Amino acid sequence: MKKLALLTGLLLTYSLHLFAQTSSSTTAPPITPPKGHPNSSGAGWKPLFASDLSDAGFPKGIWSFDDGGVLTATADKAIWTAIPYDDFVLDLLFKTADGTNSGVVVHASDTTNWIPNSVEIQIADDYAKKWADSPTNWQCGAFFGHQAAVKQQVVKKPDEWNRYTITCQGKMIYVVLNNQLVNTIDLSKFTSAKTNPDGSEVPSWLSKAPAELPLRGYIGLQGKHAGAPIYFRNLKIKTL
Repeated sequence: MKKLALLTGLLLTYSLHLFAQTSSSTTAPPITPPKGHPNSSGAGWKPLFASDLSDAGFPKGIWSFDDGGVLTATADKAIWTAIPYDDFVLDLLFKTADGTNSGVVVHASDTTNWIPNSVEIQIADDYAKKWADSPTNWQCGAFFGHQAAVKQQVVKKPDEWNRYTITCQGKMIYVVLNNQLVNTIDLSKFTSAKTNPDGSEVPSWLSKAPAELPLRGYIGLQGKHAGAPIYFRNLKIKTL
């Protein structure tokens, strides 16, 4: 019996050791925050939308590319990818006008009622008084309504092109604006639909806790909101 017990113990120890090795080998590698913009001309990158928008979802006649490859909208209606995404890096250029308030929307599980069912990375003309005087988590680079960028007015003034890189990996989202990491978002910390981790109040229309949102979702761009246009180009994505 003693020999059997010893043999059983040795087998159990070996099994646990083997399990530990297997678990460690399948654990996802740690996420390294980006330090700047990627080379979006490399392998694995593709356009977010086809040049004729045949793979995009939007109300007819609202969104279009001009001859120079600039994408814009004539109304406050979002444009959506045809397929949902899990982990990815999205790289794009955007240009504001006077008073622009737009955004890049990720993890959208419901494109019809996207505002409480997604994460919005804010785009805004931070030099316009109405946005300069707004809460910092409403300004450019913010996780809208939840977490401000670490620095304001990194966005350029209207009519100048800006570059955004948004990396979504698991519960983490990294926002690089004009080669600066301006926001690091850990969705798991946003467990309340009423109060943010820093104690600030969540806007009432954001009625779901971000920590509970699905991580697989559609990617969208907000249109001509509050009467001010927004312009995009060089929209590229790479899945992780």
